Amino acid sequence: MRRALELADHGKFKVSPNPRVGCIIVYKNKIIGEGFHQQYGEAHAEVNAINSVRNKALLKEAKAYVTLEPCTHFGKTPPCVDLLIQHQIPRVVIATADPFKKVNGEGIEKLKAHGVNVILGVCEMEANELNKRFFTFHKEKRPYIILKWAVSSDGFIGVNDNSMSRRERWITNERTNQLTHLWRAEEDAILVGTKTALLDDPQLDCRNVNGLNPNRILIDNQLRVNAAAAIFNERANTYILNQTKNEVKGHLEWRRFKEGTFFNELFHLCRENHFQSLIVEGGAKTLEAFIAKNLWNEARVIMGKVRFHKGVKSPDLGNVSKTRFKIDTDWVDIYRNDQA
Repeated sequence: MRRALELADHGKFKVSPNPRVGCIIVYKNKIIGEGFHQQYGEAHAEVNAINSVRNKALLKEAKAYVTLEPCTHFGKTPPCVDLLIQHQIPRVVIATADPFKKVNGEGIEKLKAHGVNVILGVCEMEANELNKRFFTFHKEKRPYIILKWAVSSDGFIGVNDNSMSRRERWITNERTNQLTHLWRAEEDAILVGTKTALLDDPQLDCRNVNGLNPNRILIDNQLRVNAAAAIFNERANTYILNQTKNEVKGHLEWRRFKEGTFFNELFHLCRENHFQSLIVEGGAKTLEAFIAKNLWNEARVIMGKVRFHKGVKSPDLGNVSKTRFKIDTDWVDIYRNDQA
């Protein structure tokens, strides 16, 4: 199963909004086939694993290990559960059940109804971690939310005025900057507030790594951000949540929301576009709004060696456990919110 999980993770940049899935076929304690879901809209893991088996006659005595309950519905591809039954694979080991409403236990029940011996829950914790975005989206009806910010060594995430240039306000080193771009490539969407867009003019892409740029979401209630800002370039779609207008213009979409309904509109946007994960990159007011509502699953905080002496204080996550590692001169803290 651990090999199947390892394979599943190879699809992380290409399969969303589908889950990452790996499958291993074992005959007499020997792997005779393996596969993973490689690209959204293409063959699922079970199909690729079975297709890789040279002697299909062995499948009648084999065991399949799959990281997620096999699907039962027709989507862009046929149901995987039917393929397992068709090849008369007698035993199927599943890491975790699929919460998607079109599956949700039906795959397991159909296998059992056809006489297949099903074992559920092997490496379940690891499988749930692998598809935490997919599970959160379908169980909580919102994206998996990651808060990310950089903080100076004396506890500030920025300055209150324009007394420093953009370069002087830069906190992290080049290697952690590259890590940030890798993080962006793993998520479906990225969000910032008005002040961050005005002060930093971020592109919010992943140009320093090989990956797809996330969809960009800008909170701009009064449409203060200039049309020439980098966030409006054509490198990705941009959604502007505002209190002024609804409009679609090419890759740009303005979506109006009423005061007090921001999170409802944000999550509606994410559900409508199948954004299963969202990375929030600030600023302080935006980050604190998510923290106050307890609407976050992870926080990734990079501490650089620069000192500001005064400015905007770093958000407070309270007493939350974290893991820490160092990249050159920067410390990276990863917080997990178990109460989300």
